[in-house]
Amino acid sequence: MLAYDIRDDYEIIGGEKFMAASPFKRHGKIVGRLMFTIGTYAFINRLGTAFSDNLDVHFPDGNLLRPDFIFVGAANNKIVFDNEDETFHGVPDMVAEIFSNSTMKRDVGIKKDVYERNGVKEYWTIDPWKEYVSVYLLRDGKYELDEIYFNYTDADLNSMTDEERAEVKFEIPVNVLDGFKVKTKNIFGWYFE
Repeated sequence: MLAYDIRDDYEIIGGEKFMAASPFKRHGKIVGRLMFTIGTYAFINRLGTAFSDNLDVHFPDGNLLRPDFIFVGAANNKIVFDNEDETFHGVPDMVAEIFSNSTMKRDVGIKKDVYERNGVKEYWTIDPWKEYVSVYLLRDGKYELDEIYFNYTDADLNSMTDEERAEVKFEIPVNVLDGFKVKTKNIFGWYFE
């Protein structure tokens, strides 16, 4: 008999069990950068707490998901964190999912539907290969794509017209934090600017 507990990494969506993919290096870097930028700002300003992946979230509709990034605002008294089994019971204010080859379809499909149905106010999907963030905001109970933010290289920017460059957005507003902004480069780049 083993002397330690082996915990299965899975999610339950619509009553079906899905094994959670093991994170890869780029995934871990992006989660860390979200924790550093959003989590630090929220913590210092007493606006809430950020959590990284590997925490279960039990949603009111019976689904169990493990978002890559979770933010719970200070005013969100409805959510309950169970210290004993390190799980949430309720609805976070914001979640983010970082695409992997095995989860991308679920992240933009059934998981997005679960987050929408349960009332997660802000949902980010992040493509670590093409380096863009899609931001969905809950409006009247439905997600609307607010904006897609790309991490343009200097070469990309130099190939654009002045008009195209003027349209580029270099910062992503975190709507659940009253528009606090995260630089796109700070999500994907090697160093913070």
